Amino acid sequence: MVIVKGPKDDTTFEKQSALFALAISDIVLINMWCHDIGREQAANRPLLKIVFQVMMRLFSLRKTTLLFVIRDKTKTPLEHLEPILREDIQKIWDAVPKPQAHKNTRFNEFFNVVITALSSYEDKEEKFKEEVAQLRQRFFHSISPGGLAGDRRGVVPASGFSFSAQQIWKVIKENKDLDLPAHKIMVATVRCEEISNEKLSRLTSDKGWLELEAAIQAGPVLAFGKRLSSILEAYLSEYDMEAVYFDEGVRNAKRQQLESKALDLVHPAYSTLLGHLRSKALESFKNKLEQSLIKGEGFAASVRTCTGSCMLEFDQGCADATIRQANWDASKVRDKLRRDVDAHASSVRSEKLSEMMANYEKQLALALTEPVESLLEAGQKDAWASIRKLLKRETQVAVSEFSATIGGFELDQATLDKMMQDLMDCARSLVEKKARDDAGKVLIRMKDRFSTVFNHDNDSLPRVWTGKEDIRTITKDARSAALMLLSVMAAVRLDEKPDKIENLLFSSLMDGTLTVPSSQDRSVGARTDPLASSTWEEVSPKDTLITPVQCKSLWRQFKAETEYTVSQAISAQEAFRKSNNWLPPPWAILAMIVLGFNEFMLLLRNPLYLMVLFIVFLLSKALWVQMDIGGELQHGTLAGLLSISSRFVPTMMNLLRRVAEEAQGRSTPERERPGPSYSHTSQGFRVQTPWPKPNSCTAESSVSSNISSPESGVEYSSTGLMHRRTTNIQEAEFSS
Repeated sequence: MVIVKGPKDDTTFEKQSALFALAISDIVLINMWCHDIGREQAANRPLLKIVFQVMMRLFSLRKTTLLFVIRDKTKTPLEHLEPILREDIQKIWDAVPKPQAHKNTRFNEFFNVVITALSSYEDKEEKFKEEVAQLRQRFFHSISPGGLAGDRRGVVPASGFSFSAQQIWKVIKENKDLDLPAHKIMVATVRCEEISNEKLSRLTSDKGWLELEAAIQAGPVLAFGKRLSSILEAYLSEYDMEAVYFDEGVRNAKRQQLESKALDLVHPAYSTLLGHLRSKALESFKNKLEQSLIKGEGFAASVRTCTGSCMLEFDQGCADATIRQANWDASKVRDKLRRDVDAHASSVRSEKLSEMMANYEKQLALALTEPVESLLEAGQKDAWASIRKLLKRETQVAVSEFSATIGGFELDQATLDKMMQDLMDCARSLVEKKARDDAGKVLIRMKDRFSTVFNHDNDSLPRVWTGKEDIRTITKDARSAALMLLSVMAAVRLDEKPDKIENLLFSSLMDGTLTVPSSQDRSVGARTDPLASSTWEEVSPKDTLITPVQCKSLWRQFKAETEYTVSQAISAQEAFRKSNNWLPPPWAILAMIVLGFNEFMLLLRNPLYLMVLFIVFLLSKALWVQMDIGGELQHGTLAGLLSISSRFVPTMMNLLRRVAEEAQGRSTPERERPGPSYSHTSQGFRVQTPWPKPNSCTAESSVSSNISSPESGVEYSSTGLMHRRTTNIQEAEFSS
């Protein structure tokens, strides 16, 4: 078909052919670049607007399929692009003035929109061919049910198609309301588009740009904005030179498109550079803040100084990266940097405050744990008063030091008060935890306290049961000390609230009211028992460590386990009395005096008996001293008698031998020494027996000083034995 244009023809073949195609076709295929979606000119918005308007005015209602083929699709999924394109088409339809007949006609009554996408032929040739083959198959089956073809009701038979097409073209050609541009505009549009695409293609493969793009991936590039602006300016200048003779409006529009596409090309590199600048500034902030804190500067002041420094560094980097052709705003990246800086500062502040809090909590633990344990273990009546005083003093010291330490953080008063309260609560919880731990060991502590008081006197010296001690009183004092410890451990008393725990325990346990009720009074006793409860009066459950019922059970167990110690003390007292009371009972002494009065008078009338009695007394005294009978009996009567009986015969024989030697005037080698000394040559040690004090009787002293007992561990040397045997033989010969 030949179209002749006159001088007044102001229509273009482009839009006439588009309207002609819509009128005669079931399916109209519209090619679009992926990056043109959403743009006013590139997406053919004016053309579609005019075509839709004329279509409704010139032709009857007939549904045509508009197949939009998106070329060179990007990574953006088609599911995201399709709603945008459909929304643009709907906006075009809504903006078109409609005849009265189609005032309320919807877009889908005229057109059926189908959208598909093809990959880039240059980058993905095989995939492009595969997608084209699939689209071709859709055209082959377009008239099948559910195919691409729209309404088939207005289809013209093949014999009449030529005439129908001529009439349609005539109507389109004679229409004067299309408002289409002149031919030179079309030429300028096509040519400027070609120049723009050629410059963009050269920019994409430009060596300087590729080097700059590769360098920006590794880190910030110095003078990035200046270098990139020069490259862009060079290609824009070339475009201006080549398109200078075309229509100015078209030329400028295509230049703006070229500039926009070029900026879209370099924008990822610019964004990457901003990312590097942000990371570098943030790292600089972290290092400077760390160094500032190491130097001991205040935290808040350090954060302000380092923040200003890093933000200035980022702003300088952004100024260096600014591209003249673009008016890009780096405020979003700057805001993100500020948020990162604030987040890091907040993290470091929280870490430092947590570390400081942990240190002061550890300091409180060291200052409170052992003293509190010692006070609770002592179990004195004023134990909790001392603990409260200790807690208050140590808490005040810790809070004062903590307040002075965190002054550099410039915290608000509410946060500061909360941290102080947390520190005081921590100190209190440490005391409560220690009290609860010690409450679990209260029975052991009670037994230890009882043992300490029962087995030691007021001077803390071990007690010796000599029979003079009042075991009942000592036992009561020891149990009172243990019960005082139990009353101290029964509840936490950090609030200085009065309670009746001590009085209740002493009145119920020490005064003997803790008894097993009889069968007839059992129900009444259960109701009146003050310890038959799980709570203390005037003491909150959270402060209760040992309930009254548990105290009652612990006291029973305590008494059962300490009764053996009391019985052992009583047994030791009885044993001591028996060991020291070796004289017969008074009644036996009186009986001996009464029954032996006649014998006593006989001794007084006969002096010879007195002489014999005196000699027996001396011998007995010598035996008493030599055998240490009093000392032996102190170890027990039975043990003492066994020891004396085993040593009696040798000691008696030695005593008689010494008396005989004294009577004959013979001196033994032992008399020349201050005391008997015997040596054992094979063992290499000396054993000396202390010399008894002399008295008025020579015989007694001579006898007592020359008696030795083989049972005392003394052995005679072989030389002494040979000498003694020789002396005895000579004495025997002399006496014969």
